[in-house]
Amino acid sequence: MALRPSLHKQFALLVAASVLAFCCSAAGRSVGLAPASPSSFNNDFDITWGDGRGKILNNGQLLSLSLDKTSGSGFQSKNQYLFGNIDMQLKLVPGNSAGTVTAYYLSSQGPTHDEIDFEFLGNVSGQPYTLHTNVFSQGKGNREQQFRLWFDPTKDFHTYSILWNPSHIVFYVDGTPIRDFRNNEARGVPFPKAQPMRIYSSLWNADDWATQGGRIKTDWTQAPFTASYRGFKADACAVGSTGSSSKCAALQTTAGNTNWWIRQELDATGQERMRWVQRNHMIYNYCTDVNRFPQGLPTECSVA
Repeated sequence: MALRPSLHKQFALLVAASVLAFCCSAAGRSVGLAPASPSSFNNDFDITWGDGRGKILNNGQLLSLSLDKTSGSGFQSKNQYLFGNIDMQLKLVPGNSAGTVTAYYLSSQGPTHDEIDFEFLGNVSGQPYTLHTNVFSQGKGNREQQFRLWFDPTKDFHTYSILWNPSHIVFYVDGTPIRDFRNNEARGVPFPKAQPMRIYSSLWNADDWATQGGRIKTDWTQAPFTASYRGFKADACAVGSTGSSSKCAALQTTAGNTNWWIRQELDATGQERMRWVQRNHMIYNYCTDVNRFPQGLPTECSVA
C-alpha cells in the first residue's frame, strides 16, 4: 500500500466493443439503495486535507487536487459503500509528473482493513504513467498488478471504475476490464465483503519510490501539480455515517434482487478483452514474481 497522509485499429475495435458491452450490461440498472443520478461533489465528498489545495468547482461538477512543495491534498466520500459499481472520471497531472502519485481507492479503516486501489505513478515528460492496482483484504495486500495505459491520461478525462460484489472485484478503464480479483475464500484467501469502504483520493509526493524506483525526483519548478475529477457515479449500496451495513450484506441473498452489480461478472468476451490488455499492457504481476515469493506464489495465483 502506498504511503498516504492518515495500443491501432485492432485496439479501437476492441475498445468500441468493450464500451458497448459494458454499457449494455448496465441496461435496466436498478439501484434501490443508492440511485445513480447526477451527483455533486458538494453533496458526496469532503475535502479532508491540503489547506485549500483541494477545490470543488463549477457548482459541484468538478473537483481538483493540487500538490506543491509544502503539501498535497485529498478528499473522501461522505458515504461508505458495501458492494456496487463506482465510476470516476480523472484527468491526471500533465507534463513532468515524476515523483507524484494520484491515488484513487476504496478503503475501510483499522489494522484489518480492506482496500481496492487505483494509483497513478507519474513520470518525466513524454513517458507513460504507470497504473498500479492492489487489493487488500483483512489488512493483507501485496497483490499488485501494474499497467501502461494505451492513451495519454493527461489530455482528457477517462473513466476508472471498480465493480465490487461478493464474488468479484473488477477494475475497468473506460469500460475495458483490466483485472478481475475473484473470491477464493473456499481456498483460504480472504475477500473483502464485510467492511464498508469510503472512496478516497489524494495527490501527493512520493519521489522516494514512485518514478523509476525513486531515481527520478519531483521537479518542484513545475509545481503546482493538478489532477481533476468529474462524472462521479455510484450504483452501489451506501451506508451512511451512522447507518448499518446489514441491508447491504443482505443483497447477496435477496431473491429477485434488481441491483445489476451484485451478481455481475465478466462474460467470455469480457474475459478475452481483459486478457488482451494483460498481454499487451501489463508490466508487473505479483502472480508471476517467483523471486518475491520463494516459498510459492499466493494461493489465488493458481486459479485460472
